[in-house]
Amino acid sequence: MGASIAHERVAGEAAGHEDAEEALFAAARAHAEAMIAWAGSERSLALEHEQVESETMKAGFEFMRLLTQAHLDLRAAREQRRDDVTGADGDARTICEDGHERVRVMIYGPVTTSRIAYRKKGKENLYPQDAELNWGQQSYSAGIIRRNAEAVAVAPFGQAAAQVSAQGAIHLGKRQSGELAVAAAADFEAFYAARRPEPCDRATGLLLTADGSAFPVLPGALRPATAKAAAARTAAAAASGWPDDPGELRRSRKRMAELAAVADIPPAPRTPGDILAALFGTRHGSGSSTRPAPGPQAAGKTMFASVRKPAGEVIAQAFAEAHRRDCDHLRPWFAVVDGNNHQIQTITTLAADYQVKVPILIDLIHVTHYLWKAANSFFYTGDPEARAWVRDQTAKILDGKHRDVRAGIRRRATACGYSPAERAGADECADYLEHKQDYLDYPAFLTAGWPVASGLIEGAARWIVKDRMEVTGARWGLDGAEAVLKLRALHGTGDLGDYLGYHFQQEKHRNHDSRYQQAHELAA
Repeated sequence: MGASIAHERVAGEAAGHEDAEEALFAAARAHAEAMIAWAGSERSLALEHEQVESETMKAGFEFMRLLTQAHLDLRAAREQRRDDVTGADGDARTICEDGHERVRVMIYGPVTTSRIAYRKKGKENLYPQDAELNWGQQSYSAGIIRRNAEAVAVAPFGQAAAQVSAQGAIHLGKRQSGELAVAAAADFEAFYAARRPEPCDRATGLLLTADGSAFPVLPGALRPATAKAAAARTAAAAASGWPDDPGELRRSRKRMAELAAVADIPPAPRTPGDILAALFGTRHGSGSSTRPAPGPQAAGKTMFASVRKPAGEVIAQAFAEAHRRDCDHLRPWFAVVDGNNHQIQTITTLAADYQVKVPILIDLIHVTHYLWKAANSFFYTGDPEARAWVRDQTAKILDGKHRDVRAGIRRRATACGYSPAERAGADECADYLEHKQDYLDYPAFLTAGWPVASGLIEGAARWIVKDRMEVTGARWGLDGAEAVLKLRALHGTGDLGDYLGYHFQQEKHRNHDSRYQQAHELAA
C-alpha cells in the first residue's frame, strides 16, 4: 500500500513536471493557432497577396521568436546544478546562482536566456549553458553576424544594416554593423593557416601576385609619413595665401591598402599571336579566322588584404601560403606584378629566404601602357597608325626582343629631331623597358603556360578596394577598413561561408572552452 502511494506520488510529480514543460510552449502554440485562424478568416480572404505575404511573414517571425524563447526556457528549467565547474585558473566555482538573465537578439527578435552562474569571489562568472549554446560576447546571434558579414562585404555599413534589418524583425544600426564586422574578421589569418591545401600535380604552377590601392581615410588613420607631408603642405599653403592643390589634397587623405594573392595555375601554353589577337584583335586582311587559345585559368585562389600591414608583410603571407601548398617546392613558382620596385624587391628577398626559384614578370598591360606613351610622341592623337605601331612593338616584346624595341624608340626620337618635351613619352617608355629588362621574359611564360598579365590581382584591387572603399564621401577608420578588406577578400574568393563557420568555432574556444580547466566538462 505504501509502495503504491509512493509510486503514485512520483508519477504525479513527473506528470506535473511534464505539464510545466508543456506550458512553456503555450504561447507559441496559441500564436500558431491564431495564425491558422487568421489564414482562414474572412478578413484575410479579402486581402491581396502582398498583404497576405506581409502579415504572414510578420506573424511568422513572432512565432519563431516565441518558439525559441520556449526552447531557451526549457533549457533553463532542465539545467542541473553542478559541483565540478572549475576555471582555467584552477579555481572551482563553488557558488551557484539561478536566474542570471541576458537578452540576445535573433534575426526574428529578442529573446531572454536564463542560466545558472557559477561564481567565486574575485573571479569571473562561468556559464556552462552559454558554452553549450555557443553564445558570443555580443548580444547578436550568429545568424545576424553571418548576414551582416555577407552584407558588409558588398555594401556600406548603413546599407548593410538596413539589409540585415529587412531580412528579419530587428533594427540593426550602422554603428552596430561596423562593430560586428570588425569582430567577425578576427580569424582571417588563422583561417587560411589552418586550411589543408588541395592536392595539385607537379605541373600546376603557383602564382604569386600583389598590388596596392589607395582610398580615403580619417586623419587619425593616415600613415605617419603621409600625415607629416599633408601637414607640411597645409602649412605652406597657409603661409603663401594660395589654396592647396586639389590633387595633392586628395592624395594626402588616402592610405594604401596592400593586396597579395596565391593561385594554382594549370598550364595553358600560348603563342604571341594568341596574346596579340586577344589584345588587338585579328589583323584586317590576315585571312586568319582561328580564335586565340584560351589563357590559363586560376584555381584555389587565396587573397590577403590589409590596410594596417605594410606591403612586405602582406606579400610574406602569400609566400607562406604558397609554401604551405608546396612545402617541398616541387611545383613551379612564379610572380606577375605591375612593375612596382618594392614588390619586386620583396618577392626576390622572400624567394631567397624560402630557397625557391620565383621568376618575376611585368604585367604585359603595364608594358603596353608605356608603349602608348611612346606612340603619343610619334603620332598625332587619333592616328590609326599608332595602334598598329603599338601592336608591332608588343609583338616584338612577346618574342623577347625588348632591347630592339627600346633601341628603336630612342633611335626614332633622335632621328626625327624631337625636342625633350616632344620625346618625353618615348624616353619614358625606353627607360622603363631598360629598367625592367630582367622581368620581361614573355617567351618563357607563354611556353610554360603561365599568365602574362596580373588580371587576378588587378581585378581584386578594383573590386575589393575601389568599388567598396572609395564610395563618394566615405572616410575610413583603420578598424572598419581592415575588417571590410578581409571580409571582401573572403567573399571574392568564395571562402566567406566556410570562414564564418571556422570563426564561430574559434569564438567558442575563446569565449568558453579556454575558460574552463577541461573542455570536456562543458559537455557533462
